[in-house]
Amino acid sequence: MTDLSAKRILLVIGGGVAAYKTLELIRRLRERGATVRAVLTRAASHFVTPLSLATLTAEKVYEDLFALTDEATIGHIELSRDADLVVIAPATADLLAKMANGLADDLASTLLLATDKKILVAPAMNLRMWLRPATLRNVQTLHADGVLFVGPDVGDMACGEFGPGRMSEPPAILAAIESALAGDTKLALPMVFASPSLGRGPLEGGHVVITSGPTHEPIDPVRYIANRSSGKQGHAIARAARALGADVTLVAGPVAVPDPPGVTTIHVETAREMLNAVEAALPADIFVAAAAVADWRTAEPVNNKIKKGAKGAPTLTLVENPDILATIARRTTTRPTIVVGFAAETEKLLANAAQKLARKSCDMIIANDVSGATGVMGGDRNQVTIMTREGAESWPDLDKDEVANRLMTKLAEMLKGSRS
Repeated sequence: MTDLSAKRILLVIGGGVAAYKTLELIRRLRERGATVRAVLTRAASHFVTPLSLATLTAEKVYEDLFALTDEATIGHIELSRDADLVVIAPATADLLAKMANGLADDLASTLLLATDKKILVAPAMNLRMWLRPATLRNVQTLHADGVLFVGPDVGDMACGEFGPGRMSEPPAILAAIESALAGDTKLALPMVFASPSLGRGPLEGGHVVITSGPTHEPIDPVRYIANRSSGKQGHAIARAARALGADVTLVAGPVAVPDPPGVTTIHVETAREMLNAVEAALPADIFVAAAAVADWRTAEPVNNKIKKGAKGAPTLTLVENPDILATIARRTTTRPTIVVGFAAETEKLLANAAQKLARKSCDMIIANDVSGATGVMGGDRNQVTIMTREGAESWPDLDKDEVANRLMTKLAEMLKGSRS
């Protein structure tokens, strides 16, 4: 048992259900001789009480930025610096956002901005909140600022969902505190950003290859044939796969969305380049063809811009692009265990998707209606039907991140079943 005598821990408790775990953390810290001061946010007081914290810490509990007796001596400055380590558990999405953006509108956020000591955070939130691009950006910013992380873990949520966002257990947080006090500045980033060897989810050790976005097939140096894909759904799937511990290769056509953190992203332009990149990334356990690949390309793109003229519009000779989904699904060697495609349709959704499932020899088709009125192409939401040889399962209208989380959780279960 590590002796933490004379070590002073300032524990900031955020407003989440996981706040109850801090009571056990305090007990373990006190057993090792540490002094613990607790700062309770207003939201956290709904989950743990000042009395419980004061009893376990044997110290005053701090809640109010404008407490006269404390602030008469600039209490938030004293608190922020009279510690060997600042620990935030649970670190909610709100607290991470405030830290990343330098906000200071309550005692917790003010002392975090004022501190000159190392900060260790134990994130805890719903998986959709954790996987939102805004949260991931904030985590990246904090990591660049030198903030240390422990967790979050993948597991069951209080809300009944399963995925990344569960706060690490007190023994893991305690171990991270000991490492931080010992001078370890390389505490792992959350698994979404970490190397594959640090993954702890159900896809740990697995390799997932995903395509995303459109392809651009050149007509001349300034014109091309393309599809109306933003890449939002494919990139969300890549983030979700990484969050479950997988080593992820994302082959992305021309998109405006940022590369997902912790993912190997290969940028391509044409369908043939995309196919070559996918084949080079194999072998893989799961392949998800989420890209909207152009079905045709011009037979002979010209080297100079086609000019208007008296002859009118030029005649384009089109040839069919390679079918990436079918090519990968029919491989006799290095075929992924699970091959997933998308059926983006404007009519006869289920009938067309069922035909595609059989015709392309894949294991699952994600059918979605991309008619103009749905707003799916380029939008943030999607409504899909999951089709396998066993039947169809329709999901409600969901945020694309939630579609991605549900899909990758389902694929992880399928992969586990195929190996048992």
